[in-house]
Amino acid sequence: MYYVLIILGVLLAILIILSFIAPKSYHVYRSVELEHPTEKVWEQLKFLKKQQEWSPWARKDPNMDQKFTGIDGEVGAVSYWNGNKEVGEGEQEITKIVEGKRIEQDLRFLKPIKSESDCYMDLEELDNNRSKVTWGFTGTNKFPMSIMMLFMSMDKMVGKDFEQGLQNLKHNLSSEI
Repeated sequence: MYYVLIILGVLLAILIILSFIAPKSYHVYRSVELEHPTEKVWEQLKFLKKQQEWSPWARKDPNMDQKFTGIDGEVGAVSYWNGNKEVGEGEQEITKIVEGKRIEQDLRFLKPIKSESDCYMDLEELDNNRSKVTWGFTGTNKFPMSIMMLFMSMDKMVGKDFEQGLQNLKHNLSSEI
């Protein structure tokens, strides 16, 4: 019994130490330069239904159940999805719009792991016919997920999807010409 208590004490100490050194937050983002004016790009970013046309997750499950509520392109609009194992279930809500420059959204993941993140898309004019989109999200790692993040990378898990989505956006914009 004495050894069991020692082992449990050591495991508890390791768990406490890991919880102190574990990352408490994450910020993942990717950018792409586009050969298109900001007005044309903004129409792809502002509307939740338009985002589905270049979303990497929509392409991972084209049969996912989707519902839209509110006025698309305005604060309060919500996109709900329920898909396969790769996309899970959740919703995103537009929380802030700086017209032509930035859109912020609250991402609420319901399955496979319940969590919340803040998503944003920034649009920058480089010159009259060129623009830059930065797509990212931030959030906090709550215990015990924070300890798991010592061995996993949110950037590696989501960064490739952001890159794919931005390339899809670039392709879609080029196809419209």
